Amino acid sequence: MIDTTIRRLTIARLDNIRFSYDGGASWALDGVSLTIVEGERICLTGPNGSGKSTLARLIAGLAAPDSGTVTLLGRRVFDDAGPNADEYRQARRGIGAVFQNPEDQLVTTSLEDDVAFGPENLGLQRRLIGERIGGALVAVDLNDRRHADPTHFSGGQQQRAAIAGMLAMRPRLLVLDEPTAMLDEVSRAEVLEILDELQARGTTIVHVTHHTGDTVHADRVLRLEAGRVQADVPADRSDEASLSEGTTAQDSIAPVVASHAPHDSNAPQQPFAIVADHLAYGYQNDRQPVFTDVCLRIRQGETVALMGANGSGKSTLARLLCALARPAAGSIMVAGLPIAPAKPKRKQLTELRKRVGYVMQHPERQLFADTVADDVAYGPRNQGLSDDEVDQRVGEALRLLHIEHLADRSPFELSGGQQRLAAIAGIVASKPQVLVMDEPTASLDAAARSRIHDLVRALRAQGVTMLIITHDRAEAAMLADRVLDMNQLCRSNAASPSDSETTETTETTSVSAAKQHHSLLQRLDPRVKMVGFLIVMFSMFAVSNPMQLAAAALLTLAAILAARMNPLEVARTVHPILAMLVLMGLLNLFVVRTGTPLVELGPISITDDAVRFAILYTCRFALVIIQGALFLTTTGPTAITDAFASLLSPLGRLGLHTQELSLVMSLALRFIPTLTDEALAIRNAQAARGGSIETGSPSQKLRAMAAIIVPVLAGTMRHADNLALALDARCYEEGIHRTHWRQLAIRSHDIACIACVCGWLVVLVTL
Repeated sequence: MIDTTIRRLTIARLDNIRFSYDGGASWALDGVSLTIVEGERICLTGPNGSGKSTLARLIAGLAAPDSGTVTLLGRRVFDDAGPNADEYRQARRGIGAVFQNPEDQLVTTSLEDDVAFGPENLGLQRRLIGERIGGALVAVDLNDRRHADPTHFSGGQQQRAAIAGMLAMRPRLLVLDEPTAMLDEVSRAEVLEILDELQARGTTIVHVTHHTGDTVHADRVLRLEAGRVQADVPADRSDEASLSEGTTAQDSIAPVVASHAPHDSNAPQQPFAIVADHLAYGYQNDRQPVFTDVCLRIRQGETVALMGANGSGKSTLARLLCALARPAAGSIMVAGLPIAPAKPKRKQLTELRKRVGYVMQHPERQLFADTVADDVAYGPRNQGLSDDEVDQRVGEALRLLHIEHLADRSPFELSGGQQRLAAIAGIVASKPQVLVMDEPTASLDAAARSRIHDLVRALRAQGVTMLIITHDRAEAAMLADRVLDMNQLCRSNAASPSDSETTETTETTSVSAAKQHHSLLQRLDPRVKMVGFLIVMFSMFAVSNPMQLAAAALLTLAAILAARMNPLEVARTVHPILAMLVLMGLLNLFVVRTGTPLVELGPISITDDAVRFAILYTCRFALVIIQGALFLTTTGPTAITDAFASLLSPLGRLGLHTQELSLVMSLALRFIPTLTDEALAIRNAQAARGGSIETGSPSQKLRAMAAIIVPVLAGTMRHADNLALALDARCYEEGIHRTHWRQLAIRSHDIACIACVCGWLVVLVTL
């Protein structure tokens, strides 16, 4: 090993590194020294909070330590004099980083544009960018999705998309932080196969993982604990490093028979706690459903593990069973309460929240109180328990999860593993009869997984009915009375749908994106489209008679057809706003007093002028909303950014940072749906624990909605931090010269569009 190190080039060297998040009160890394040579594949292991992710960020050049020396790709980026910004900048050009949550690493809504983002920042020629896009997408088997929106992909596809963005930059060193934590077996195998191919090409790989199977092809395995390297051994001796972490679910299934023998004999004699018949669900009308004809029965006291591929609909089914979404068809009975097809009434929902608990897939979206203790107490308080009973429930739940020491900590300051344990404690404290847990052990170390396993066994002994979603086959066999695959539940399962809480199906996204990509409206130069739409939208306020309104409606319909979209589908995407406009239009009936009275009801008089004004007001504003939605649907954030930057470029001579302003606008468009999802998840978290946001009076609902502001802001800051890291990892910097994969050029169809806009203005004036 020593001779090999001498012969090969040193890629990264860290000497006596110390790093603190709290100004030195505690140390996330304390005296870590590490040398990585060219072509090595190193796995970083250890318990949650041991410093693995922090060390990975230092190796990737995305953070600087408090002390020590760091050399990356032959450049001394940090020493006693502090960080060297120029050296960091140059080193990052040869380093790639893939995060655990790939959603925050995607910067655009077009896969092709997202992969191009890094090479653009490197200033590569357009021809080379095209070659790298193609090569990277082929490597991760996503070439047929190049025009699709990666934010609508399943988790496994998003992770491969994030890897493609790194591959296109051709890094010498690739750092990955638990890239397979939330993936199913097939997707995980695909990611590991990509890493095998990169290793064969000579790429140096640093891989943070809790899965012992990920270390099979590694050269070395490092185990961290309390910010220190406790073991650094060759992969063939890595068991010595992992044994001290405890036996994992992946390593042992010996307790399988003993764990569920007592339940198997009694389960058939119990009534059903969960009954779901012929369920169907889809995120939008006229789109491919997530699943159809799903049937599920679970008896009281039974523990069932649900497995299946990313995107098969497991999380969606969990939300339906917890009455956080309504099926398009089918019936559901949970804990003796009907929750579908009829919408549960307030009393039914209140009782349901007492009987059913739900642990979400992303625990950071389930926490919203000031302290862990307050968060755990939220459910019991909503059940009307006394303060003493609430305190007793909180103490029991914290002790069960071994997190009593976190009681007074802010949940937003915890590590991912600690947040997951705190979220589970909050559900356990409510003492549900039925418990639905979505990936409860994902991203947890062996000790924390063991706590969850012990908790499941304890709840089983108490007769709690449990549905556990997991990707770990050994864990499922160890804990469950039955193991089901999602495909077993679906008599007519849709192909490749998305499993996230608010996304469309992958297949539909690909077809829709490809269809729009070839439409006339999609192919317009974004500058022409942006200016043209703005002119038309503002001109709607000049529409003042039926002839003009009819002409405006025909123009809007022509634009919809040019986008190859269904007019009814476009209207449905903005129907809440259209409904509000109709209401406001009706109010105008009672405000306008001029004209001939048509209806008189005491002091209320409705005139013909009021009717005409209400119709005109509603229709022209509706056209503006539809036109805006059409523009945003057919123009991605990257195209908007490029158009905005080009139109503002003359102002750059005056010192205005047009490139940065354009990027900020693009990222805002990209992350607005993400923050909406964040607010919805927190709302669901409160509702699942009996919060007044669902069943309270109007004033209580208003106060509960106000309480969402702080956790949403915390989520915004978390996404902003991750986004900043993503931009650093893609070598984006203020003021750099960027090349552009998409070239802006005015063509014949753009000139025709300009002519149409001018023609519309002439018609508007003439009529």
